[in-house]
Amino acid sequence: MNTWARTGPVAVEVDGSAEGIRVVDYACMQALRSGAELILIAPYGAHAVSSPATPGKQHDEQPKSPAELADDSLREAVAHIRHRYGYGLQLNAVSKEGSRFRILPAVARHARMLVVGRSRGRGPHRLVAAQGNLFLAGRTGCPVVVVPVSWKPSAVDRKVAVGIDGTPLSAEALEFAFRAAFEREGDLIVLHAGDRGSGDESWISRADRTLSEMLAVWTSEFPEVRVTRFLTGRDAVSALVHESQEVGLIVIGSHAGPLPVADPVARRSVAAMTCPVAIVPHHLTAPERELILTRRVARADFAVPTY
Repeated sequence: MNTWARTGPVAVEVDGSAEGIRVVDYACMQALRSGAELILIAPYGAHAVSSPATPGKQHDEQPKSPAELADDSLREAVAHIRHRYGYGLQLNAVSKEGSRFRILPAVARHARMLVVGRSRGRGPHRLVAAQGNLFLAGRTGCPVVVVPVSWKPSAVDRKVAVGIDGTPLSAEALEFAFRAAFEREGDLIVLHAGDRGSGDESWISRADRTLSEMLAVWTSEFPEVRVTRFLTGRDAVSALVHESQEVGLIVIGSHAGPLPVADPVARRSVAAMTCPVAIVPHHLTAPERELILTRRVARADFAVPTY
């Protein structure tokens, strides 16, 4: 049985905002569930961003450098964690100069997951941010969990849903979803969306067979996890977003690698989710690489395959 389970710490980006503390809380819960170390990461730029003077401040007071502000954010996060969760959680804190797209993958490359926040941006800005998170997952190589800054613990946190499409792109996502449901002692919804046409019973049969084949290994590995199969003719994004209102985590697969790859379904899903979403990168196996190279040679082009 192939397994892509990752050990190591839970890593979380610390941005210094009051809302960002909720993202830190989410990461603490994941670390406590798995008994893992928690790494707090605060990337910072080389130059300070100017801001309006704060009333009551002395004009001759020197503004803090980006490095000092990052360290302050880490200290505040550590103090919050110790106050709320005590000293049973092993902590490490890192601040480094550089882009978050360089620092986060470097620090979290051996992590079991990287937790980041999702801003309140709307429209195109949210899609751009979603693409950035897909890039993080592909470059880091571990699952990236995107947490809305409005997230709060609730009863639905125990429920997990995963979208699968019947291709190898779903392999790691399905395993991650089973393990997440097991750690939460919760239920798992496995969603398979597709265009079934008008009354195409053969699509239902094929989809059910696909689910049975992909689930067989993991239902044996995790018999405690109660699984609900969900076949739908709706498009994948709409179906996943609808499920996100009733579960605590949505899991989707995406492409791994240092270069961004077009994953339109994943990008739109990450942008639209109302609950935390785990982006699980798919690492190509040797047979898959060989098949891709064969297809490229046959087509005499170098288009990036999306399965």
